Amino acid sequence: MLKIAIPNKGALSEGAEQLLREAGYKCKRWGRELTIVDSRNDVEFIYLRPRDIAIYVGNGIIDLGITGRDLTFDSKADVVELLPLDFGGSSFYYALPNALNLTPDQLGGMRIATSYPNIVLDDLARRGIEANIIRLDGAVEISIRLGVADAIADVVESGMTLKEAGLKTIGEPIMKSEALLIGRDAVLCAQPEVKTIIKRIEGILMARRYAIAEYDIPKSKLAEACNITPGIESPTIAPLSNEDWVAVKAMILRRDMNMVMDKLEDLGAKGIIITDIRTCRI
Repeated sequence: MLKIAIPNKGALSEGAEQLLREAGYKCKRWGRELTIVDSRNDVEFIYLRPRDIAIYVGNGIIDLGITGRDLTFDSKADVVELLPLDFGGSSFYYALPNALNLTPDQLGGMRIATSYPNIVLDDLARRGIEANIIRLDGAVEISIRLGVADAIADVVESGMTLKEAGLKTIGEPIMKSEALLIGRDAVLCAQPEVKTIIKRIEGILMARRYAIAEYDIPKSKLAEACNITPGIESPTIAPLSNEDWVAVKAMILRRDMNMVMDKLEDLGAKGIIITDIRTCRI
């Protein structure tokens, strides 16, 4: 039975559960269960702290896991990145009090508080500087005010928490993170059951990016319409009872759907419908 680790709390947990359910797996908890067995798909889902997942996978205790790129990198676990999952996006920055005007290359000799010491140590080594790393498990922003640190390095999403603490980010992001599907090694990843889950997840991710556009268009405008909705390979075109018109169906990027509808209407299309895709494989 395939063992897959899922974050036990937070946005990563919610995103992982939703993605897996859409991919046809039973993984929803009704209480504080630590494991859920999906006998239909021969998978056991194990709920763990997001920070620990890469370690369990790297040690061969669990086959696959969903966690953040930042947590995976900081763990130094020997795992392979199988698939980015398009949720849980964040950036990792250095931050200082608003009154200080320094660059990351000027942090040498300072006390830097972080929950991700390995990420920071690697970045400092690339810069050729040394600093005193203060490891904290949470509430990193308050460490400067309490006199524990001179600077911090932390995950930044909206930036509101930093602003409330009187801090600002400096320099470019040290790392950009998102949720990942990780595996133990390349040999495991070649197994049929692992390929199946990857294909299912890829189908959901593809469906989230695309929609289906359907419309009727005069034949005289068909070439222009196909330029607007070229589809993946080419649009599907079907005849109508009115010989001067055809029906067109094509996949379009979801982010462009309103612009596509505007252009089709301006071109003279009728009966324009945009519908969601539940899953797909291309």
